[in-house]
Amino acid sequence: MKVLVAEDQSMLRDAMCQLLSLQEDIVAVLQAKNGDEAIQILESEDVDIAILDIEMPVKTGLEVLEWIKQEVVKTKVVIVTTFKRPGYFERAVKAGVDAFVLKERSISDLMQTLHTVLAGGKEYSPELMEVVMTHPNPLTKQEVIVLQAVAQGLSNQEIADKLYLSNGTVRNYMTTILSKLAATNRTEAAKIAQEKGWL
Repeated sequence: MKVLVAEDQSMLRDAMCQLLSLQEDIVAVLQAKNGDEAIQILESEDVDIAILDIEMPVKTGLEVLEWIKQEVVKTKVVIVTTFKRPGYFERAVKAGVDAFVLKERSISDLMQTLHTVLAGGKEYSPELMEVVMTHPNPLTKQEVIVLQAVAQGLSNQEIADKLYLSNGTVRNYMTTILSKLAATNRTEAAKIAQEKGWL
């Protein structure tokens, strides 16, 4: 199998690529240091599996995953992360990720995951399933959009103009969001949602 590893930490990327290239089932290992580079490689190469980190510069692993699934590339996607953020996991599953696993696993476990997804199976770390079950996203789609605008530094009036809502409606949304996230102000609400991976 031909594998792409997209990881912005060079030492970790090199180590993973070396370990993978030693596996007899691996024909080639391609490397990308950010999401943009990963997409460029996927546009020019036939890759069986893309192993993606989530938090990368230029484009995140989640954005690369969404691009792969939209472009109907046959490439399977395995997200390998240190982040047990329920929002990341939910977004990845919605986008059709083939596997979502934590970094603290052995290379033999990773190889098993690669074989599972190549055979058409799915695999999610049990720890992540537990986090999602215990911390589901309480925000509606519209509340997420409003909070994303807050995170960009927009005022209530600017958000109202952007989303074609009245100022009062935006204020109502903000009241509900603050209550749901137990936040004292808009900035804190945006920070909480970002840390959970809901934005």
